[in-house]
Amino acid sequence: MTGLLILPEWLIISASQLPKRGWGVRIEADRITEVGPNNDLVEKFPHDEFLRANEQVLSPGFVNAHTHLYGVLAHGIPLTKAPDGFWPFLRDFWWPLVEDRIDIPMLNAAVEWQCQLMLRSGITSFYDCLEAPNSLPGCLDIEAQTVTRHGLRAILSFEATQRANLENGLLGLQENYEFTRNHRPDELIQGLICYHTTFTCSADFIHQAFQKAKELGCLVHMHCSEGTYEPEQALKNFGQRPIQYYDQLGVLGPNMLASQCVQLDESEVALLAERGAHVVHMPLSNCEVGGGIAPVPKMVAAGVTLGLGSDSYIDNFFEVMRGAFLIHKAKGLDPRLMPANLVYFLATEGGARTLNLEKVGRIETGWKADLQLIGADFPTPAGEWNLYDQLILYCNPERVRMVMINGRILLQEGQLKTDYDPNARQSLHAQVERLWQGAH
Repeated sequence: MTGLLILPEWLIISASQLPKRGWGVRIEADRITEVGPNNDLVEKFPHDEFLRANEQVLSPGFVNAHTHLYGVLAHGIPLTKAPDGFWPFLRDFWWPLVEDRIDIPMLNAAVEWQCQLMLRSGITSFYDCLEAPNSLPGCLDIEAQTVTRHGLRAILSFEATQRANLENGLLGLQENYEFTRNHRPDELIQGLICYHTTFTCSADFIHQAFQKAKELGCLVHMHCSEGTYEPEQALKNFGQRPIQYYDQLGVLGPNMLASQCVQLDESEVALLAERGAHVVHMPLSNCEVGGGIAPVPKMVAAGVTLGLGSDSYIDNFFEVMRGAFLIHKAKGLDPRLMPANLVYFLATEGGARTLNLEKVGRIETGWKADLQLIGADFPTPAGEWNLYDQLILYCNPERVRMVMINGRILLQEGQLKTDYDPNARQSLHAQVERLWQGAH
């Protein structure tokens, strides 16, 4: 069978290794079938098609391990008064002015725009958490239609919560259950079970979520300690901090996907590592809500499985990496913290591990062909000693030259190859205006 050779100047097999100059790959169907020096590949497979990518880096695609596709609808929303803390942010802004007003036309416009944006940004896999209690039921299937049309690899979920009422919470759990049951783990689109937090969900509700996930063999996602509010409420109501509370409930373990994890103490970090829980770090959105700076270097040192997410606050994933690269150096007063190769690992293979995506995030024989080409024509020379720094500090989405998912080229030289809506921006603006009317 004829394959495709991609012959770049640089190859990143995994960010846990140094990049290789003059190496490339062979793709056949949806898999990587060969990795090696460019000249050897051409000699071994002379009849294959080939794509020469001079002054470009062939990299695993980015894995956005936590986003809210609908979140773009709130970018720049007019506010008469900015929230003065995390709890007012939820109570006075996010819940009444955004989440509770999302409907299907708004959701469709947001998902279309975000899919296009992710492809242009080198993101090949993502996890989305939909928070829109009035879009039930069927909202995940509606999201999936657009994501499928664009060819992205995705895990979709609905954030079930009891804050509206118990009936709506159970409806949210059922939305997750049915969607996950109907999408196998080997498909491009999967599901998982998701609920909000310890302060909007009872212990019984949390146990129901984990029981459903056990039946399906999938992860359970929740937001955790995004600010000081949840730890304070947990200490007040349960006599212990959130991670300790989850451990007492018997649900802390390798099937837990906890997002944010900003306000943790050292005992909670140790528990996360000991129980094998997965964590997603969102450096930029943590700043926006005044939540703090997560103890990521401590989690890395403890061996916690970690990925990076945009939280749909700033969707430029290069900016997200820059945030993770720089913020912890400043907080820790140590420029050695969060080296570039570690951050790049969290944005690729680390994110895939966090989401339990198999054979994703690395360029290796037998792994899925989820790749991107990034322009490497930097102002200063690139070498194996500085390539990760160059990519994180000096690149943006306009440098992404090609994106491949599951062996299909979906973006090439800045042009989408999917069935995309060319009027996505106008459609998004129309729906944003509807949403923003309630914020005045």
